[in-house]
Amino acid sequence: MVDEGADEPGTREYRIDDLAEAAGVPVRTVRYYQERRLLPAPRRSGRLAWYSEAHLARLRVIARLLERGHTLGGIAELLSAWEKGRDVADLLGFEEAVTAPWGDDAPVRMSWEELSAAYGHQVTPEALREAEELGYIRDEGAHVAHLSRRLLETSTTLVREGIPLSAVLRAGRDVQDHADRLAALFVDLVRRHLVEERDELPSTEEIARLTRIVERLRPVAETTVLVEFARAMDRRIGDELGEILRSLHAPGGEAQDDGAARR
Repeated sequence: MVDEGADEPGTREYRIDDLAEAAGVPVRTVRYYQERRLLPAPRRSGRLAWYSEAHLARLRVIARLLERGHTLGGIAELLSAWEKGRDVADLLGFEEAVTAPWGDDAPVRMSWEELSAAYGHQVTPEALREAEELGYIRDEGAHVAHLSRRLLETSTTLVREGIPLSAVLRAGRDVQDHADRLAALFVDLVRRHLVEERDELPSTEEIARLTRIVERLRPVAETTVLVEFARAMDRRIGDELGEILRSLHAPGGEAQDDGAARR
């Protein structure tokens, strides 16, 4: 059950089952995090406990820190240090701004037969393994989930146009590598020039400033990548146009054209 009518208009609150489902963790994990004081206490209304978007943001932060190799003890110390003398709402607002997904593309759930048909029946065990390694698909037993409708549409289009699925997957791995490097470059740029190193914890005002920076720079990063990719494609196609035209020219066509021009 989700409550859309919490204390403030437009806020959203969750029962523990719904919070766990939204965060992708078991209910027992939510309770364990509460016991370890990794999660703030929920709002109580009679016998009911209500969790906010801030709790969901905190669960996502914990999950990402665990993925990066942090222990729960280390995460607790980190969060405790951040919260010391600070408004928890400000901290959670910053966490949510930093960790909110950059894409809004929803996964697509389909049968294995539908997946095979979408790729022209080129879905081999090797292709499935590589797609799972790349994070494109997730095995859900009788069904399969593709992480992105847009990537599904673009990859199936490439296959329909005649590019083998195996080649599309190899290109996908290269694209991910380049995208990781671009993301690292942009994050490093922001960290070196906009986030000041300090011995003491940042003030509430500084946390709010960093939150605004993150929110403003999201579209900047996306626009930069899109524009530079378009410019790179223009340059590449210009460089390759001669080769493309030569490869399309029929044998003997040049002589025929020259002869026709002379007539």
